[in-house]
Amino acid sequence: MPSYTAPTKDMQFVLHEVLNASQSGIPGYEELDRDFTAAVLEEAGKLASEVLMPLNAVGDTEGCVLENGVVRTPTGFKAAFDQMRDGGWTALDCDPAYGGQGLPYLMNTAAMEAFVSANMAFNMYQGLTHGAYSAIAAHGSDEQKQTYLPNLASCQWTGTMNLTEPHCGTDLGLMRTKAEPQADGSYKVTGQKIFISAGDHDLAENVIHLVLAKIPGGPEGIKGVSLFIVPKFLVNGDGSVGARNGVSVGKLEEKMGIHGNATCVMNYDGATGWLLGEEHKGMRAMFTMMNEARLGVGLQGYAQAEAAYQNAVAYAKDRLQGRAVTGAENPDGPADPLIVHPDIRRNLMDQKSFVEGARAFTYWGAQMIDRAHRLDDNAADGLISLLTPVIKGFQTDKGFEMAVAAQQVYGGHGYIEEWGMSQFARDARIAMIYEGANGVQALDLVGRKLAMDGGKHVMAFFALVKDFISESKGQDEAFDRDFLEPLKAASKDLQAAGMYFMQKGMKNPNAALAGSYDFMHLFGHVCLGLMWARMGLAAQAALKAGASDAAFYETKLATGRYYMARQLPMTRTHLARIESGAETVMALSAENF
Repeated sequence: MPSYTAPTKDMQFVLHEVLNASQSGIPGYEELDRDFTAAVLEEAGKLASEVLMPLNAVGDTEGCVLENGVVRTPTGFKAAFDQMRDGGWTALDCDPAYGGQGLPYLMNTAAMEAFVSANMAFNMYQGLTHGAYSAIAAHGSDEQKQTYLPNLASCQWTGTMNLTEPHCGTDLGLMRTKAEPQADGSYKVTGQKIFISAGDHDLAENVIHLVLAKIPGGPEGIKGVSLFIVPKFLVNGDGSVGARNGVSVGKLEEKMGIHGNATCVMNYDGATGWLLGEEHKGMRAMFTMMNEARLGVGLQGYAQAEAAYQNAVAYAKDRLQGRAVTGAENPDGPADPLIVHPDIRRNLMDQKSFVEGARAFTYWGAQMIDRAHRLDDNAADGLISLLTPVIKGFQTDKGFEMAVAAQQVYGGHGYIEEWGMSQFARDARIAMIYEGANGVQALDLVGRKLAMDGGKHVMAFFALVKDFISESKGQDEAFDRDFLEPLKAASKDLQAAGMYFMQKGMKNPNAALAGSYDFMHLFGHVCLGLMWARMGLAAQAALKAGASDAAFYETKLATGRYYMARQLPMTRTHLARIESGAETVMALSAENF
């Protein structure tokens, strides 16, 4: 059975030596000293490895069951959920006014990494609840906040988001679910939603659904969509759980992975709901959930890769196969361990360099969200809005790729369920699809985010990279050569791609959109290159200061050099694809496929 140990030392390195969290000037960050964050992450890691990881295979094997209209979760999930709730883990960054601990979103992100690596399907129950909490906190009335937020923060009640319908996925303007206004100010919600993660379960006493629907007579298309709070059980005036609402589970989906999470078809039959936010402004409220969720899904990509990588390393060190080409390294045994072979090393280095770069990128994104919210920083808000589709799309594509790479280390055993490696790949696969499929993320990046605010935010990113390079240059010749020069070249490729879109995209939109996926990956590589350069600089500074754990920092530098030499040059390939235009992409007529 696979195991997992939270990489707390790597987490601490990013928090304190790369992001300099406690000195960043963001309100609340002054509390994030090394001892405090170490205590939080050690406890999160303990819960992840000792409680959640052993249930990962259980959830995968048993799945969820629909019995008499109620979803039963796998054995052990209820007790583990109670333990997570009782430990306050569901409310780390929630408002103390509603029972939260008030920590920065960055700390929630770091703790959630451990939980997602250990048991992604399990963590989705509280992860989606956090999104519902955020949407109500941002758009709800005072009465709605008082009614729902304390119970969502504590996960006494859990939350969902209901967008997709059988006939409309990404194109939400086609939805048919309707909400008819009632005399008492409520609405009767009728329709069907599909692919609803954590749509029902036995972990909490109520489920609060946030449902997109159209009010009759409103504008056509997406402009006529509103968002409604529709609880599984109605809430009495005193806050207690009341009568069952007109919402039910039609079926549970049978899926490739995340078997431990209930993916439901939800039927709304005149269910009582209440408007959240303004009429016909549902997408604005829903995007409060979706933007947060997309960073969380980007985290899922590398967190699954981290768990898979840990097990692949252990297997490569233990499994004896063949002899090292340069001579036996285990002369007393019948063969050498797999890890002596260069191609196994390449495979593991691909995984290691991606996971550590993606962790830094995600934590940096979480820090920007804190900066935007806690300092009302518009520049940070604009930059994280630009980078969110990159975090989600690039990291989930690569996370799945790395989970498969880890499976490959096992050879045939990786394909056998007994070893548990296929679950990481199967679970990671959904992250490329939900919260906006990655093709949509790429279209959003190129079609909307690049031009947002007159292109101000992408220009700010280019300036950020340029300033980092100029400020870091000249301290060390090897660092300039191994880190800064590759980053500079990759950033030029990204700028060249942006210029191509500006020059060709206005005349021929297909020329831009045909290159959007490559652009998302090009951007992702530049972001990880920037993160590795920052990590390399921090590691070098620690070594110069005489750090006691020199091996840790030397390993960081070696891993960073690998990424810069072996992964970052992919920007050239992506640029070449982008500059080839749309002609070959659009050449065939539909009937010729």
